[in-house]
Amino acid sequence: MPSFRTLDRMNKSARSRNLFSPRRLGVAAVVIAALAGAWYLWGPRGASAGDGGYRTETVQRGNIRVTISSTGTLSAISTVTVGSQISGQVTDVLVDFNSPVKKGDILARIDPSTYRAQLEQGNASIASARAQLAQAQASLRNASLDFQRKQDLADQKLIARSDFDLARAALDQARAQVSSAQAQIRQQTASVQNTQVNIDRAVITSPVDGVVLTRKIDPGQTVAASFSAPELFTIAEDLSKMQIQLAVDESDIGQIRVGQQVSFTADAFPDRQFKGVVGQVRMAATTTNNVVTYPVIVTVDNSDGTLLPGLTVNAEIEVSSRENVLKLGNAALRFKPGDDSPLAELQPEGASGGPPGAGGGSADMSQDWQALATSLGLNAEQKAAFDQALQEMKQRQAERAAQWQQNNASQQGGGNRLFGGGRGFGRPGGGGGGDPNMMAQMRARMRDRLNQQFTAFVATLSPEQRGKWSAGVDAQLSARRVTVYRSSNGKPEAISIKIGASDGTSTEVSGPNIREGDLIISGERAAAGSK
Repeated sequence: MPSFRTLDRMNKSARSRNLFSPRRLGVAAVVIAALAGAWYLWGPRGASAGDGGYRTETVQRGNIRVTISSTGTLSAISTVTVGSQISGQVTDVLVDFNSPVKKGDILARIDPSTYRAQLEQGNASIASARAQLAQAQASLRNASLDFQRKQDLADQKLIARSDFDLARAALDQARAQVSSAQAQIRQQTASVQNTQVNIDRAVITSPVDGVVLTRKIDPGQTVAASFSAPELFTIAEDLSKMQIQLAVDESDIGQIRVGQQVSFTADAFPDRQFKGVVGQVRMAATTTNNVVTYPVIVTVDNSDGTLLPGLTVNAEIEVSSRENVLKLGNAALRFKPGDDSPLAELQPEGASGGPPGAGGGSADMSQDWQALATSLGLNAEQKAAFDQALQEMKQRQAERAAQWQQNNASQQGGGNRLFGGGRGFGRPGGGGGGDPNMMAQMRARMRDRLNQQFTAFVATLSPEQRGKWSAGVDAQLSARRVTVYRSSNGKPEAISIKIGASDGTSTEVSGPNIREGDLIISGERAAAGSK
C-alpha cells in the first residue's frame, strides 16, 4: 500500500492539474479581457470626457525670475602698468609675482652711473657759467663808468660825438654779456635738474597699493627706453573688489539697468555661486560677424580673495523678479485652437461689443484703474472724482460698444482686438499681438481718451500722485493681454488675462478672471481611434 507521503503528493498533483485546466484558464482570460475593456471605456475615455478631451496647465502661485545670460572675464577694477622712462641695466628686482606692495615701495633699480656722470658734468658747467657771469659783470661796471665820464665830457663839448656813441655801445654790450651769462647758468641748472630726475627714475616704485600680477624683468637685463616706456610690472589695485566685463546682445541691452543683481559661476569653483551688481552699461558697441554687443561692467566683492583675475565666468543678470504671483506654463499661452475646433467660436466675457481702442472700459481694465487709484492713497474728494470719472467712462464705453455692434455686426472678429478678443490677434500663437504700428496708434488714442475722461480727477491730484498716475496708465496700456481657454467643470470658456514677466518656462498672469488652481487648456487630445 502507498504511504501517506505518497498519497499527499498525489493529491497535490491532482489539485495542480485542476487549477491549470483549460476551463479555468478560459474563465480567467474572459475576466482579464472584461477588466481591460472596462479600463479602456471608463478610464481614459472617462477622463477625456471629464475635461472635454483637452490637455491642461494649472495656474500656480510662485516666483518668476527673468535673467539674461552672458559670459565675461574677471579683472581688477584698476590695473596699473609700471614702466621705465630711462635706459640702463637693471641692478635689483625687489618683488616677484603675487607680491603685495604699497604705494612708494621700491620695485626695482636701474644702474644710474651714466646719469651721475652727467650730473657732475652739469655742475661743472654751472660753475663755468657763473665765472663767465662774474667776468661779464666786471666788464659791465667798467663800461658803465666809462660811459658816465664821456657823457660829462660830451655835455661840455670837450669830446667828439662819436666817442660818446662808442662808450654807450660798449655799455650795452656789457649788459648783454651779463644777461647771456645769467641765461647760461639757468640752462645748465635745468640740465642738472633733468639729470637728477633721471637719477631718481632709476629707482622704480609702485604708484598704487596692490598686488604684482606680472614681472617682465630680471637683474642684469638692459632696459631700452628710447622710443617708448618698456613695461616692467603689472600691478592690480585692490583685488578685494573686482569687475566682470560682459558682452550683452543688442536685443537684451534695453533691459539692463545699473544696480541689477548678477549671479555667476566660474569653472575653477564649480560648486560655488558668486554675486555681483551691474555698475555700468557702456555705449561703446562692438560688431562681430554682424552681431552687435554692448559691454556691461559688473562689480564684484572679493573680500575673501577667492576670485582670481582672468577667470572666465558664466553670468546671469536678473532683470526682473516677481514673488508670490500667479504663473502659468507657456504651453497654455502658446495654444491656438484650430478653425474647426469648438474653442474657436468662444470669446472672452465682455469682448463682444467694442471697437478696437474703445477706451479701456472692459471689466478687467476697470479693476486695473481702481487698483491704480487705490495705490495713490486718495482722499475723500479725490476718490469721489475718480468714481464719477470711472462711471462716466463705463457708460460711454457701453454706448460705443452698442453702436459698434449694431453698425459692424457682420465684420466683428471677436470684439476688442486690443485686449485679446479678436481671432488671431493678441492671442498666444495667433499673430504675436498684431501690427506694432497699429497697436501703438491704438494705445495713443486710448491714452488721449483716458486723459479726457479723467481730466477732472487728475486735476485733484498732487504732483507726486499725478506722476504715479501717468506712469500707471502707461504701464496698463502697454501691458500685453491675451485670450486663453479655461476648463471649468469639463466645460471650456475663453477668458482675457494680462501677462507679465516670463522665465522661459512659466509666465506671470493676472486679471479678475483667473485664479490659483484654474485649469487652462494647453492642447486638444486626439479623438479615440484617430492617428
